[in-house]
Amino acid sequence: MAAPTSNVPRLWVWGSRQRLGNVFSLVSKPFCSAAAASGTMSAQRLAEKLRAQKQEQKTKQPPVPTSPVQRRVQELVRFTKQLQRVHPNVLAKALSRGIVHQDKDLVVINKPYGLPVHGGPGVRLCISDVLPILAKMLHGHKAEPLHLCHRLDKETTGVMVLAWEKEVAHQVQELFRTRQVAKKYWTITVRVPVPPAGVVDIPVIEKEVQGQQRHYKMTLSPGFRMEDGKMVRARSNRKAHTAVTQYQVLSSTLSAALVELQPITGVKHQLRVHLSFGLDCPILGDHKYSDWNKLAPQKLSLGTLKKLGLHQAKARHIPLHLHARQLILPALGSRKEELSLVCEPPRFFFRSLQRLDLQTPSQDQNGGDEAGREGAVKTAGLLGP
Repeated sequence: MAAPTSNVPRLWVWGSRQRLGNVFSLVSKPFCSAAAASGTMSAQRLAEKLRAQKQEQKTKQPPVPTSPVQRRVQELVRFTKQLQRVHPNVLAKALSRGIVHQDKDLVVINKPYGLPVHGGPGVRLCISDVLPILAKMLHGHKAEPLHLCHRLDKETTGVMVLAWEKEVAHQVQELFRTRQVAKKYWTITVRVPVPPAGVVDIPVIEKEVQGQQRHYKMTLSPGFRMEDGKMVRARSNRKAHTAVTQYQVLSSTLSAALVELQPITGVKHQLRVHLSFGLDCPILGDHKYSDWNKLAPQKLSLGTLKKLGLHQAKARHIPLHLHARQLILPALGSRKEELSLVCEPPRFFFRSLQRLDLQTPSQDQNGGDEAGREGAVKTAGLLGP
């Protein structure tokens, strides 16, 4: 026989379900409130901690390298990042101070390193964005925006032509398209081209690189191949582009060379592909085309690293040493004679020449005019290391 007291709690619980729920509700509310308050305080502390860490990272300065070359590399990396953060007015002002040539039709600037010409994913600031501002600085607030006549890669420095009128820009673009503009580039190569002067006439095509990092690169698409020790004609690819580059070694050592390039055609990345895959002499700082199979920092010999004062781990910071040195425009509009436009390379280019014991040709050999050289030197000092 069950104890009589066992029915009492059962009846009380069964008949007092709502009351019991109220009791639990009353008891649980303080605990929930305390937990919510605790969670809020924890979130606030976490947010404050993250803000403090972010501020500390901003204010924390990286260690200053002892090597002067490493200091220059660090300055170049910082300068490239600053270009993307600078106000458009500041960039336009810097470009206006470094103008190489200006007349009623054209404005010629010395494009700095690391500054893209057009916008795109991840691009905060580009040259096309500041053309309206630059025009107003030069011709007043009512001036129409300047127009691009051609383009240069983000990493390429040197001569860049702008036009005041859209019609003039189209005329200059047509001169480029019909190969009437003579172009000369200076570059520093890893290893020395053999022979020291010649023409690379090999079509170029874009292909996908298989591997861990699948990506696209331009590469050679030769019209001939070796078969049983004999050269036979290969089947041409319809997607290949005709690419012709004339080159000449201006100065060289055992491991590097200063090379002048004259592209006859204007295919994407033509100069980089012809040098790296055609002559086996990649451009110093070309981390994309130094190795076909992967995207990795350029590997340099111990001798070259020693001259540059760098370790291989820091080679990824070496900038592309490709400079649009000179453009020769034919007569255009009211101008009855050709126009030679010359820009000096940036300071990091000259520093590398000195470290690698390479000599620049004299002014007479290169055919540049003094006015263009003076303007270019000013631009190099204002717009980049």
